[in-house]
Amino acid sequence: MTLVDNAVYVDGKRSHDPDSLDETFELTRTSGGMAWIGLYRPDEIELLAVAEEFGLNLLIVEDALAGHQRSKLEQYNEQLFVVLRPARYLDDVERVEIGELHLFVGPNFVVTVRHAESPDLARVRKRLEHEVDLLSLGPQAVLYAILDQVVDEYAPVSAGLENDIDEIEDQLFGGDAEVSRRIYELSREVIGCQRAISPLETVVGELQRNPEKYGVPPQLKDNLGDVLDHVLRLIDRITAYRSLLDNALSLSSTLASNRLAETSVAQNEQTKKISSWAAILFAPTLVGTVYGMNFEHMPELDWALGYPMALALMVVLGILLYAAFKRNNWL
Repeated sequence: MTLVDNAVYVDGKRSHDPDSLDETFELTRTSGGMAWIGLYRPDEIELLAVAEEFGLNLLIVEDALAGHQRSKLEQYNEQLFVVLRPARYLDDVERVEIGELHLFVGPNFVVTVRHAESPDLARVRKRLEHEVDLLSLGPQAVLYAILDQVVDEYAPVSAGLENDIDEIEDQLFGGDAEVSRRIYELSREVIGCQRAISPLETVVGELQRNPEKYGVPPQLKDNLGDVLDHVLRLIDRITAYRSLLDNALSLSSTLASNRLAETSVAQNEQTKKISSWAAILFAPTLVGTVYGMNFEHMPELDWALGYPMALALMVVLGILLYAAFKRNNWL
């Protein structure tokens, strides 16, 4: 089993480090303490073993095994099942990675099932082990601390997305041909974050507004209110990012259309010039072609001034055509 950490806490202090789940369950029962078990990507057999040992509701286990769920809070008698979608920003590839975290919270135990690298639950455990008074409040204190960590880890994600949007603004006016694709990809990441964060308003709000229903100690109400404030600010920022990207995509389309129109206008101007010079050169060519025919009877063929007149006609036609095209701004 991918058991990351397994401990029993009594009065907020780590009192036992059991070697097995059987021992954990027994120590929890005999000491009156709280078990906190951390699992990383367990398979079905491993999760069912934990469920059997701690009497987890089978409906909760089925939801956990199904996976790929939105953030939610469900209550089954005295047990809570919480799904969270933590995220982290990968600087090397400029991409947001969204994970999944399941929490089983009972009267005297917390089981966390992590399916991604985030959140950093070791940091949560270390923090609570240094805050004995907070940890002594029981499993709901662990739930609060994990919620707080998940929300805090969205801060660098938000900063990374903001930086990406700033870069896109520079690309937009720099004429980068790949900017539309980048906007689309970033929009998908923002939408993914929005889907992960938005349900947290309901999850944290429910715990904060109905502490008695979910067994939350009154001391945690203000703490949950602070987490809720952070969630609401995050939702506002992500919503603003989505709006900015929608506008950027529209602007990208407009700029692309303008560049296409400018290219078309430039091509039309070149076509006009080519056509004009072709017409100017065609006039003397036509005259020369006619007088180059070897017919016996042609006007002015025996006239002494016929040759100069033909040349003059070529020049005059060329000048007249040039003047006409110039006046119409074709040249």
